[in-house]
Amino acid sequence: MQKAMKRYAPLFIMPTFAAFLIGFIIPFFQGIYLSFCQFTTVGNAKFNGITNYVKAFSDSFFSHAFVFTVAFALVSIISINVAAFSLALLLTKGLKGTNIFRTVFFMPNLIGGIVLGYIWQILINCVLSITEKPLLALNTSAGYWGLIVLMCWQQIGYMMIIYIAGLQNVSEDIIEAAKIDGAANWRVLWNVKLPMVMPSITICVFLTLTNSFKLFDQNLALTGGEPNHATEMLALNIYQTFYARAGAQWKGIGQAKAVIFCIIVILISVIQLRSTRSKEVQQ
Repeated sequence: MQKAMKRYAPLFIMPTFAAFLIGFIIPFFQGIYLSFCQFTTVGNAKFNGITNYVKAFSDSFFSHAFVFTVAFALVSIISINVAAFSLALLLTKGLKGTNIFRTVFFMPNLIGGIVLGYIWQILINCVLSITEKPLLALNTSAGYWGLIVLMCWQQIGYMMIIYIAGLQNVSEDIIEAAKIDGAANWRVLWNVKLPMVMPSITICVFLTLTNSFKLFDQNLALTGGEPNHATEMLALNIYQTFYARAGAQWKGIGQAKAVIFCIIVILISVIQLRSTRSKEVQQ
């Protein structure tokens, strides 16, 4: 039976592998090639060396989008993870209505990014109009903090569930032993719970990091990069370069930006994973 399963296993793997090859691997390497070309369609691509990369790096809007994305990512990562971990601590204390609160906090994650963007656009513009301040289309600060609030509202509940799962795996015997030794609650949290929950922290930081850098639909719906590209993040900048501008040169520049963006996300994610995994402890 086992020999037969090993013999025919490739037949069951092939459909998924073929879909992965056609839908990801081939387009990925084709995209890298097109980043060195001038084209309007894949069939008329003409190789032009590193011209697209030179123009991408010299684009001031692209540079600003990178700085804006990094500033957004730093604040959102810290805010989401601190709030999610705090809620997880609160909801693992056996309080009444815990399951209801978990459901309520998780629900925003089920709403699509475009829908969330338009909902928060209406809410923030209403607040700004009441306070007689410029609306989102003319207010860079409101656009930045609006994106932060939107991201936190959507992601905190999801990360909270992961932290709850991690906290529930911490042995009560270890916590009890620490308390018997005279450790205060904050000592138990800092020296026992946090080290034991590091795998969950690794996952949550990785997810919030990649989600922050890849943010697109919420940025498109909430601010659209206004005013004058001031709230434009990397993914939206690439989209605008590729689709909002006519001409073969812009397709190549947009593709080069996409490759640069991919490399940046991969490098930052690898560094983050290595740094947090090094702090994990064996249970």
